[in-house]
Amino acid sequence: MVNKSWLTEWIERGVPILMDGAMGTMLHAKGVGFDACFDELNLSRPEIVLEVHRAYAQAGAQILETNSFGANRYKLAAHGLEARVAEINAAAVALARQAAEDADHEVRVAGSVGPLGVRLAPFGRVQPQQARQAFREQIEALAGAGADAIVLETHGDLYEVREAVAAAREVCDLPLLASVTFTRDDRTLLGDTPTRVGRFLADLGVEVIGANCSSGPAQLLRVTRQMRQAAPGAHLLVMPNAGWPERVAQRIMYPATPDYFGDYALAFWREGANLVGGCCGTTPEHIAAMRAALDGAQGRPPPEVRVQEPRRRPSEPPEPGAEPTQLAQKLRQGHFVISVEVDPPRGFSIHKLQAGVHLLAEAGADVINVADSPMARMRMSPWAVCHLIQHDIGVEAVLHFPTRGRNLLRVQGDLLAAHALGVRNVFVVMGDPTAVGDYPEAMDDFDLVPSGLIKLIKHNFNSGVDHAGADIGGATSFFVGCALNLCSPDVEREIRVLRKKIHAGADFALTQPVFDSACARQFLSRYRERYGEPEIPLLVGVLPLYGARHAAFLHNEVPGIQIPEPVREAIRRAGDRAPKLGVRLAVDLLGELRGLVQGVYLMPPFSRYDMAAEIIEAVRQVKPSD
Repeated sequence: MVNKSWLTEWIERGVPILMDGAMGTMLHAKGVGFDACFDELNLSRPEIVLEVHRAYAQAGAQILETNSFGANRYKLAAHGLEARVAEINAAAVALARQAAEDADHEVRVAGSVGPLGVRLAPFGRVQPQQARQAFREQIEALAGAGADAIVLETHGDLYEVREAVAAAREVCDLPLLASVTFTRDDRTLLGDTPTRVGRFLADLGVEVIGANCSSGPAQLLRVTRQMRQAAPGAHLLVMPNAGWPERVAQRIMYPATPDYFGDYALAFWREGANLVGGCCGTTPEHIAAMRAALDGAQGRPPPEVRVQEPRRRPSEPPEPGAEPTQLAQKLRQGHFVISVEVDPPRGFSIHKLQAGVHLLAEAGADVINVADSPMARMRMSPWAVCHLIQHDIGVEAVLHFPTRGRNLLRVQGDLLAAHALGVRNVFVVMGDPTAVGDYPEAMDDFDLVPSGLIKLIKHNFNSGVDHAGADIGGATSFFVGCALNLCSPDVEREIRVLRKKIHAGADFALTQPVFDSACARQFLSRYRERYGEPEIPLLVGVLPLYGARHAAFLHNEVPGIQIPEPVREAIRRAGDRAPKLGVRLAVDLLGELRGLVQGVYLMPPFSRYDMAAEIIEAVRQVKPSD
């Protein structure tokens, strides 16, 4: 008869085992900078590491993970500590063990082993045998110091996990837990799905498989469900982050509350999780809330827990494995959304643009629209700008995606590129003709009109196939906007085109600049007479006027823009005060349209982000009921 491990015996009790939460988050809260070597603190500041362990044990954790996540030779080498692998890992076990022995309930110690921090061949220069040796060195130290189990966590390369498992088998017979992290697309860093991960880890024969870190409980509930279906006989571990991190006043903040984690502890249990806990951003308070939720449910079958999911319109097809964008969520929840357009730089420096976006975000902008070669002028690719805005500043972006100048091959390749860069909101337009721009001789052809491109994105790419029906490796999760002119001289035609775009799958509309609320009201009134309320949210275009020449140019030379003569005259009379008047007129216009549209699409003139910020702040001061 094969003896069961202590971990298997605990799992067979039927109630999920509670792990601890984030070590790094707690150490940072105690004043340790992110550039420090957290693992080395086991030697130089053991008292604060012990304090964190004790807090998690007091919160009810049954397994404490050692402070050794990065204690391998490669990561320690960045701090000149590669010769102290054994010493640092042994100290990590000793500190966790001391906290476990001080607890008022039985607590076990799991040696934490994170990724090496280097790429394995063929994606890097580290050979598999070198990786195995590095893992062996760390795991041997953890096991030798008295760890009760080894947890391989936050890995993104399945083949690196395989080497870690092989190394552990060579040096100990402790229970092994293998956990992988996922990007917001429900893929590992190397593109593996939860289904593949579940099967791969189960085939390694480890005692527990699972997912940790990632973007939060909602995502890992979905991931857990897929892993359980792929490996129905496996024991499962779930340890999510406390939501997606945000930078607030130079601090990294996580939004998920302890109560939220308590609810999800039960949801994970219902999905078959055997071990639950927390990762980045979680605290002893989160673990205590999970403990209370699990204790309250003991003696009963796993409870049904209603976890709120974002609501979808009935007409929208599901997007498996993808969360709605922040823009989509805000529109569906009825928020008045503020979107601001920025132009990519003419060169390769984006410092001024980044400063402007920071100002807009601080003022209260929800999303940044990035134009694509406005007025057919040569500028940086908007995909790169969207990516940098989202990655470096943390504000969601909308990619303007013109059909003009792109054949069917380029359209699809560009969509895949945008998705790979994390851009999910796209605004489909025809684009400005090259004849008006820097290169009038440039090719101006196109294979798709905007409604055709919207249909390609929503019905093909978001279903996982290209224009020809070939598999693209998974469904994309684009949220698609279309253009609308509320003040079109041919209202009937504009309504027909809008209906066509809606039927193609458009999710929202951005309008041309409006300078007269009356024409917008007339358009919406005529639409309602025929079809009822618009089926998609409308963000009204607002372009604050900068001066008389600006107003004259827009009125006379830009198709689709009409500025009433009284407005132009008022701007002319304002002289040097025209920018201030332009802001006031924009705010007044929004006040007139606030109840008719779901948001505003601000277009700052001449990159005057300060004018946009002033409008945003004025709009934010108005309560929805006003």
